[in-house]
Amino acid sequence: MSARLLSEQIDATLVLTISNPQFRNALGAEIYTAGIEAINAAESNRDVRSIIITGEGEHFCAGGNLNRLQDNRSQAPQVQEDSIEALHTFIECIRNSPKPVIAAVEGAAAGAGVSLALACDMVVAADNAKFVMAYSSVGLSPDGGGAWVLARNLPRATAMHMLLSAAPMTATALHQLGVVSQLAQPGNALGQALNSAATINARAPNVMASIKELMNDACDTNFTTHLLAEKKHFVRNLHHANGAEGISAFLEKRPPHYK
Repeated sequence: MSARLLSEQIDATLVLTISNPQFRNALGAEIYTAGIEAINAAESNRDVRSIIITGEGEHFCAGGNLNRLQDNRSQAPQVQEDSIEALHTFIECIRNSPKPVIAAVEGAAAGAGVSLALACDMVVAADNAKFVMAYSSVGLSPDGGGAWVLARNLPRATAMHMLLSAAPMTATALHQLGVVSQLAQPGNALGQALNSAATINARAPNVMASIKELMNDACDTNFTTHLLAEKKHFVRNLHHANGAEGISAFLEKRPPHYK
């Protein structure tokens, strides 16, 4: 059976499940195409306020399919370039989506599977999950933006240890370093991610989008530029109907009802 991306909406959360358990949910063109379509469709769907990406069965994602990569060696380099471009479009869709995206990780996340998890806004992982940037073990270098995220979120020595040695890192260690958002009991990463999503879903969608945009841009802009962006978002959100609802609900000591 080829790799598939299963889609299910639970309340206001779209759950995307990588389904390729025979190969530990290895990625492929089918996953990239379906993921791009699902995330783009969610952007205009008012009934979807958050997205969760997870893997079927015991593992999150083993990264690239090595058999496919071996076959690609006998073809023109453009074939692999196109494949990586599709992966990167999927990664950018996750990062640029106005809807918060949560990775729910059980078991192993390896190679591009780590990059996929790190592209998400939050990572909820079982406390026995392991993350391994396995590229150097098979004579390859990273893709999917994983090295970019690790360089910005880990001490250089730790990031280099993961990348150069392909040394596994536990979810517990990455939680202590601030890369994993929350730890869950084994088998409950998705359940805990859904709880986190429910908290997000109860908040103003326009504000969630503003926070994500501001955070995405913060590392690449100077402070003055960032302050101008914060001003723009704040004023726009204040004059949004959800701004009126949020302030009124707080003053009236009642739960807000955002649209």
